Amino acid sequence: MGDCVHGADARRTPHEIALLRGGPRAAVTVAVVALHLRGVLEAGPPGTVRASRPTEAGDAEHPLPPLPPLPPVGVPLDPPATDGARPAGAVDTTYRALILESAVHGALDEPTGLGELVRHPEVRWAVAEVRVGLAEAGLLTCPLLRPTRAARRRARALREQHPLPAVRRGLTPDDTLLAVALHGEQGLRVFVPRFALRAGLTARVRIGNKSMLRPSRSSGTYGGSGGFHYCGGGGGGGCGGGM
Repeated sequence: MGDCVHGADARRTPHEIALLRGGPRAAVTVAVVALHLRGVLEAGPPGTVRASRPTEAGDAEHPLPPLPPLPPVGVPLDPPATDGARPAGAVDTTYRALILESAVHGALDEPTGLGELVRHPEVRWAVAEVRVGLAEAGLLTCPLLRPTRAARRRARALREQHPLPAVRRGLTPDDTLLAVALHGEQGLRVFVPRFALRAGLTARVRIGNKSMLRPSRSSGTYGGSGGFHYCGGGGGGGCGGGM
């Protein structure tokens, strides 16, 4: 199901795509699903997630990259720029995504709901770092750091180009993350329905004496062969541009 998801000078991660499509909550949702696929996060009491013991998660042929240690909060991931130039050794988009996952995992001292995770200081900082990568690629406007029109159009086009698969067989954990990034609740219900419901990522509605899933309000975000594909890469420069 397709080519790499390209940016101006970078290839976008599902975390970035989700942030462009649905904001911080969507990006944190992708991070939560990624941690679940790693086997280090599970559903807690209804509507929450909690840390769990690591397991052999994911497809053995397509393992997820290890999580990096979380640096001090508030310290930019990029080294300081000199003479107005982009710093040498600037971090790539994959690392920023993994930092977000590390921040979410580090926030799980106790069972926590998605809304509380989004508001956690370390998670907010990590989301801001993902925004930095998008701004460097010209996908956010300055100074408000909102998606450009071109970025929004590209996100919609990607969702149309990569419809949800009819079956999950043969797809990798990376395919799951991209499906959730592009399709939001619909992707969650196809790929991780039981976990998403128990963790409060999808909601229930009650009709009479029966509890039913609430229809998705929107069709709203790593790589694998035979399905969705994502690659990591470096960022470009400036504000404004296309995805």
